Amino acid sequence: MIDFRSDTVTRPCHAMRKAMANAEVGDDVYGDDPTVNGVQQKVADMFGTEAALLVPSGTQSNLIALLSHCQRGDEYIVGQEYHTYLYEAGGAATLGGIVPQPLPVEADGSLFLDKIQSSIKPDDVHFAKTRLLSLENTHNGKVVPPEYINSAIQLARDNQLLCHLDGARLFNAAIASGRSVPSLVKGFDSVSVCFSKGLGAPVGSMLCGNYNLIEQAKRWRKMLGGGMRQAGIVAAAIDFALENNIHRLKEDHENALLLAELLSEIGNIRVNPPQTNMVYIEFDSEVDTQKIARKLRQKNILISASRRTRLVTHLNISEQDIEKFVYELRQLMRIN
Repeated sequence: MIDFRSDTVTRPCHAMRKAMANAEVGDDVYGDDPTVNGVQQKVADMFGTEAALLVPSGTQSNLIALLSHCQRGDEYIVGQEYHTYLYEAGGAATLGGIVPQPLPVEADGSLFLDKIQSSIKPDDVHFAKTRLLSLENTHNGKVVPPEYINSAIQLARDNQLLCHLDGARLFNAAIASGRSVPSLVKGFDSVSVCFSKGLGAPVGSMLCGNYNLIEQAKRWRKMLGGGMRQAGIVAAAIDFALENNIHRLKEDHENALLLAELLSEIGNIRVNPPQTNMVYIEFDSEVDTQKIARKLRQKNILISASRRTRLVTHLNISEQDIEKFVYELRQLMRIN
């Protein structure tokens, strides 16, 4: 299958599987897994934070951050289309009693600063206490401007707010912008990063922050069922990804540009130019996208069909795969 649905569908290569099989392990809940401990420190060093904590998923990493920063009845400001608000099943509200204050997301992935400022509640018993600003980078494949990030963090500091970054694809942002990871996360109190997307590990995310935050996060991880035992097998895959799959993200970005260029030659489709590894296309209203997806599946090509469709390039997508997909789509669009 040629799978454009997400970069979460990547499969571990033989060398990664070998590293996992040979991993030295211990009981991570006791803090005894040497591979986990080593990779956590490596990630903390890469991000310029004091510590990092391995968790099963990006959803859990974000949730742990919110639970660590906020008390029940506290409020966090977040984008309406950000993952922490829209795609994580309302975990912060359901499990933590944390009140979301969602704001519209601008075209570049930012939140309008004046709207952030006006959403911060006064210290009044009638209102939830605004505690945290939660941002995202990348957003829908776009690198949020670093200058904006700095301004948003400064606004938060001026209003005594903490700051969390959902950096699930932060390495994509670093490669696309040419900036270092520490420069992209500077000023945040916590950062979540995922390794099972473009970096190709089968599972695993980390939460980065200072020692106090990570100690608190360990308790929440245990409570949420995220404490793993011989997790060195997972950590070994992450370590392999860090050593081998960061710089090759540039290939995914180049393939996304190729994909966009070829798709722009097909009628009844509008293509949004990509910044990283995501190409968004919009089909004309008369196109039966569900039929297109079914026909493509018969050709061993998978897409998530909708009027506005996201196509994601990753380490299991080659130039030849892209050319085949575009060819098959062009044929289907002619007869649709």
